[in-house]
Amino acid sequence: MNTEERRKKIKNLLNVSEDPVKGTNLAEKFKVSRQVIVQDIAILRAEGFDVLATPTGYMTVKNGKGKILKSIVTKHFNIEEVQDELMIMIDNGATVVDVVVDHPIYGDVQGILDLSYKYQVDNFLDKIRSGKIEFLSSLTEGIHVHTLEVSNEENFKTIKEKLKEKGYLVE
Repeated sequence: MNTEERRKKIKNLLNVSEDPVKGTNLAEKFKVSRQVIVQDIAILRAEGFDVLATPTGYMTVKNGKGKILKSIVTKHFNIEEVQDELMIMIDNGATVVDVVVDHPIYGDVQGILDLSYKYQVDNFLDKIRSGKIEFLSSLTEGIHVHTLEVSNEENFKTIKEKLKEKGYLVE
């Protein structure tokens, strides 16, 4: 199999996978080194393929059947407000895909979240609490953007209204 065929197969595999795929698993499957997979992913990105590197593997942002992707800008300062913000989103049917901050030197800095359930939010916040880890938004005075996957415009409107009531929404 040549390089182009391998990249095409990687792309197809990531498109159909429901879960992130580890780079080591891709390397084993295609009988190449992990570094070759890293290079393949970089080239696929440069060609416009929207692939994300997460702590649990590579994945694509899937706009599931009947789902729409929306961005929302929010601002808050402490972990309790983060929990409140995320639960507002999830309780109203959203998956919180990521968080992005506009860093003055590095430009957009993205963190993949993929949060859909309270358990996932709790686990995420426990990791923050257990170490000396700060939120990306600490780089931008609390301002950040979330990509949300929602079922419909009405859910998104409800999320915006509730975030506005709490003072988190930046308009």
